[in-house]
Amino acid sequence: MIRHLITLIWNRRRANGLLVSEIFLAFIAVFAVASLIMYMRQNYQTPLGFHYQDVWQINLKQGAQSEQRYATLQQVVQRLKATPGVTSVARSGENTPFSFNNGTAKLDAGEGANKRQSPSTDIYFAGPELQQVLDLQIAEGRWFDRRDEAATRRPVVITEATRAALFPNESPIGKIVRGLQEEWQVVGVTNSYRAGGELSTPRPAIMLYVSPNDTTEALSTLLVRVAPGAGAALKKQLGEQIHSTSPSWNSTIVALGEQRLAKLKMLLALPTMLGIVCLFLTMNVALGIFGVMWLNISRRRVEIGLRRAIGASAGSISGQILGEILIITTFGLGLGVLAVIQFPILGVFNVPASVYFLAIALGLGLIYGLVTLCAFYPSQLATGIRPALSLREE
Repeated sequence: MIRHLITLIWNRRRANGLLVSEIFLAFIAVFAVASLIMYMRQNYQTPLGFHYQDVWQINLKQGAQSEQRYATLQQVVQRLKATPGVTSVARSGENTPFSFNNGTAKLDAGEGANKRQSPSTDIYFAGPELQQVLDLQIAEGRWFDRRDEAATRRPVVITEATRAALFPNESPIGKIVRGLQEEWQVVGVTNSYRAGGELSTPRPAIMLYVSPNDTTEALSTLLVRVAPGAGAALKKQLGEQIHSTSPSWNSTIVALGEQRLAKLKMLLALPTMLGIVCLFLTMNVALGIFGVMWLNISRRRVEIGLRRAIGASAGSISGQILGEILIITTFGLGLGVLAVIQFPILGVFNVPASVYFLAIALGLGLIYGLVTLCAFYPSQLATGIRPALSLREE
């Protein structure tokens, strides 16, 4: 039976070849969109490692008196801490959570055969108060405190991903990490810190200690935890506090929740556009299948009528029509699977193989389901062809 169906398909190979190519392209598009969505879904389920609710970011636009910047910043921090409605204030680098700034470096640890590297690691500058502001959870060791001011090497806190890359199966506390042509000493490990947001790719990260007396780094950005329900009135008050401390200083205050929404919109733009393209391509395939099936049945009325006249049942006629289109679909999907199976085999984009395999399964299920749905009605029309009428027309 299958050989007979393949022969029928081969006899109409020109029309069926176009249909195979459409199915192939539709599967590639569905695979791309499904892979992206599944990967983002997997990232979304990974914990951020901090709490952004009720946290505001203050960007300071400082005056020209560079020699007084640190002293003025200290006054600003003290006045903000004393403001009712403010829980805590922390100095930070410009690559704050959900911002569009980032900084990376290549890290390494160990010597000789035990030397390990973390090739692309996010770097953040953090003060002692940042743990309280963002509610960071320490998995091992401790967070920065006053003891670190007298350290001979700069203290750092790493994430679990960084620990897995540099110190697998061992405690990193007290170990030396090298980066940016410096040596740092690990004092703690935090569960995770995904400042890029829920949809961003989880990456190793390291936080460099910024002393309250540091006059060179983290001078223009503050993170402030406020009381729940604080709004525009407190924002205005904080801005006035900063301006009254130094008239040449201005500030921009934005909630991390607002930055998160802006980042989500940007990250969702690509899958949305790909989804629209995939939708139109899939609709084109569906209309093509429906049209080809309708035309084939119209041209094969005599053949179908003759089969009914010699005893073929309605079920066998419907099964033949569905079988032909499913075999054509299998050819197109087979080519598609051969093309996309390279992604999990080669580990393209460092995406887990499970994401690609799930996308392949979703693509196969969607295309097969769509083809079956589009072919069902024409196959039912074929079963309604009356032998006497079709033969008389011939």
